[in-house]
Amino acid sequence: MEIELAKSYGFCFGVKRAIKKAEQIKDAATIGPLIHNNEEITRLWKNYNVKTLESIDELKDEKKAIIRTHGITKQDLEDLKRKNIEIFDATCPFVTKPQKICEQMSNEGYEVVIFGDENHPEVKGVRSYVSTKAYVVLDEKELLDIKLPSKIAVVSQTTKKVEKFMEIVNFLMLKVKEVRVFNTICDATFKNQEAINELAKKSDVMVIVGGKNSANTKQLFLIAKNYCQDSYLIENEKEIQKEWFKGKEKCGISAGASTPDWVINLVLEKIKEYA
Repeated sequence: MEIELAKSYGFCFGVKRAIKKAEQIKDAATIGPLIHNNEEITRLWKNYNVKTLESIDELKDEKKAIIRTHGITKQDLEDLKRKNIEIFDATCPFVTKPQKICEQMSNEGYEVVIFGDENHPEVKGVRSYVSTKAYVVLDEKELLDIKLPSKIAVVSQTTKKVEKFMEIVNFLMLKVKEVRVFNTICDATFKNQEAINELAKKSDVMVIVGGKNSANTKQLFLIAKNYCQDSYLIENEKEIQKEWFKGKEKCGISAGASTPDWVINLVLEKIKEYA
């Protein structure tokens, strides 16, 4: 069996930056998981004493707090600043961008449409910067029964598909007098999606490595599944099953933007045993 890695996969700029910061800071607490990858979170805890808290309320005697790559809400940031603790901001710059856009546009009187999952921490953070009205949608159909204003700004969760974002934009262009469009989809996300699109078409089994709570990893899995029925999403090499590769000629491998190389390498070595 031939094994091929996608042309673009794994750690993005924002994740690399956050991991490096956490390793340098040490002995700190992150507000929410630093990144959406349990294997890497465990490594940071064991090797650098970087622990994960679910909320600011859980802070007790910690001296250092790290804001996760997905960012936190504006209110949480203000609450954190009132505490006697040193703050290190590891919010990805690609996430900070839509936060600033939402703040500026709503200050100028625009209501905001956010293409994304309303329960995702990144989207919660971005939404908190809107001072007018925010509509969080995953499909343009969700906007059908809403009385839209004359001025709308549109942003996207950084890990979403460009094609779907454009469908929402096109819908708004036909309904709203003034639409300001900001493409806030991360370039690394776009490259990873294009690469897996290409690889899945020529593979008869696909393995996508990453956190099952990672939006961009799940998006890669869905793209792969669209072209290759035998596609599997795993967090580590222990989840691999020998039967997946029986009679297969080509295995494609990709990984989410929060997946470290050491995890990908363990997966690669395990699959080689069945090639």
